[in-house]
Formats: sequence, C-alpha cells, structure tokens
Amino acid sequence: MSVVAHAREDQPREKPLAPKVLVIGHRGEPARRPEHTLASYGLAIADGADFIEPDLVMTKDGVMVARHENEIGGTTDVASHPEFAGRKTTRTIDGHAVTGWFTEDFTLAELKTLRARERLPQLRSTQYDGEFQIPTLDEIIDFVAAESAVVGHPVGIIPEIKHGSYFRGLGLPMEDKLLATLAAHSYTRTAPVEIQSFEIANLQYLHEKLGGAQAHREHPNIRLLQLIDEPDVQPYDVAAAGGKLTYAQMMTPAGLREIARYADAIGPDIGAIIPRTADGHLGRPTRLVHDAHAAGLELHPYTFRPENQFLAKDFWQGSDPHTFNEAGLIAQIDVYLDAGIDAFFTDDAAIGRKAVDAR
Repeated sequence: MSVVAHAREDQPREKPLAPKVLVIGHRGEPARRPEHTLASYGLAIADGADFIEPDLVMTKDGVMVARHENEIGGTTDVASHPEFAGRKTTRTIDGHAVTGWFTEDFTLAELKTLRARERLPQLRSTQYDGEFQIPTLDEIIDFVAAESAVVGHPVGIIPEIKHGSYFRGLGLPMEDKLLATLAAHSYTRTAPVEIQSFEIANLQYLHEKLGGAQAHREHPNIRLLQLIDEPDVQPYDVAAAGGKLTYAQMMTPAGLREIARYADAIGPDIGAIIPRTADGHLGRPTRLVHDAHAAGLELHPYTFRPENQFLAKDFWQGSDPHTFNEAGLIAQIDVYLDAGIDAFFTDDAAIGRKAVDAR
C-alpha cells in the first residue's frame, strides 16, 4: 500500500464543501440489478443511497425514459423482438457512428414491451434479465417518493440529460420538459434534485430558467452539475458550434471559475482527481479538488465499482479482474474521501454507504 500512503501524505487533506459526503446510486445499483430499472433504484435506496441517478433519453412520442444511452440493443431484449428487426440502423450520435436500436424510433408503448437485461453479462449476474421494464421519469419520481417514505427521509434524484443537442436537433428537447416534470410532482418540488449534463449550454439555460444563483432560485432544491469527460475531449455542443474549449481547459482554475457562474458542482472521472500510473496503481493527487473548492464548486466524481478490474491495483484481491472486491472498493473510496470529495457515484450503494459511515 506504499503508493496509497504516498498519495495521502503528498498533499494535505481537503475538507469537503458539503456538510456531509453523499452516496449516489449510479444508474441505481447495477452491481446487483440491471441498470436503470425500478428494481435497481429501489435496491440503491434500501442500501443507503442519498441520491439515485436516472439517465434520460427521449421516445418518439416525447416521453423521457431512463437508459444510459438512446441505443438500447445492449441493455434490453429488443434484438429478440422480430417486429422491431427493421428498426436496427446506424446513427451519428455526438459525432460518433452507432449501430443499433434507438429510443427515438419507438413510442413509449412499444418500449414497454421490451425488458431490461444486464449490460455487462461477462462480469455481472444475468439472473434478472427479462424481468424489468424501462421506466419513465414520472414513474421514477413516484417510485422514489414512495421508497423515501419507507426509509423515512427524502432521497434525491440526479437526472442526466443525455445527448441534449442531438435530441434538440430531432425536435425532442429535454430541458423544459424536465423542469416541467419536476414541477408537476409534489415530491420533486421539495426533494433534492441535481440536473447534470456533459454539455454546457443546456446547463447555462437551466441556470437562467431557475433564476440564477441557488440562493435566489425559485426552486432552491434544484442544483446543477457539470459533468467532465476525458481531458482532450470537447463538450459536444461546443464542438458542434466550432468552439475550441476542451474539458482539460474546463478543469483549470479559470475554467472552474467559469463553471461556477452557472453550476453548483462538477462531476469528473475519478482519475482526474487521483490518476493511475502506467501499471494501474494510484498516482499523485492533482489539484482539482483544491481548485474546484476554491471556485466554490463541489466535486461529485464517477464511478466507484466493486470488481477488481475497475479498482486501482493497490486494492485488488487476487489476480482475477472479475473478482467482486468489497474491501478493495471501501479502501479506494477512503483515499478519495481523504482527498475531499463531496459526493460520489457508485455501482454499489451498500458498499459506498459502508465507506462513508465508517468515517
């Protein structure tokens, strides 16, 4: 563990900006149930998640549903439905050619005939394949409201607007529909909500629609999270407009101050906080946590997963990358808690809860 010890000693511990570190159920609890299903969200809540995360895409008839991508061949049984065979196609999504079946080619009624399946069948159990439907955002909000009553405290919702520019180009914009849906439910008029996106312009738009700074917002329970991709990548709305801004530039002190003008937090990959060395061990912490906090931004990094292959080599148990490694994940999360993160996305909320509560 010498590398970990060095990482801890090399830089003073940062204190989180948030009053407590929050556990975010990434797509629910996909380490144990198929992602973006009510079963996955429910398990995350039962296991202590402070927030659950539905990624939002659009149907042909303008309904927001939860899928990590609008291509659903990898997370549903659509390929086994002969009536939909003719809808397999290739689309350009955010500049990349993708082949498969896409939510925008299906009505909600058609999507409800499909069933979710495990996205990583080579790694995680497929025993629940075929059991669960694709949920709508309305269904998710009602479900979280009911489950919050069971656990005795509000559980937050952290929806991500997926491919905002792409859907806007199809005449299926999500931003105003999302705000209207949140306002239509009594639960999300008061419960914690954090809207996230890898794009910039839609978050800036939402910032203005909500009334500016959080203290002055008509709905102060709603916050905004700027997601951060790989350093050399550009936000798609910036690239589509011919801009030059990269995520690396957004993570500089000046870039973070600009983000703080419209967002409350950033969501980088965990490697942007503590990179890994060429041999897969933890390296030296960067200044990102310090610089983001100096700009007034919280850090909500992604994603902590329990299998060896997703952990730094410092924390592996044995040599099999598929090994489910609870102790290793707790130890890795602990290093990032020392770094001062304010919340984190995890595929296993039960383990995330243990890591936080152990502090």
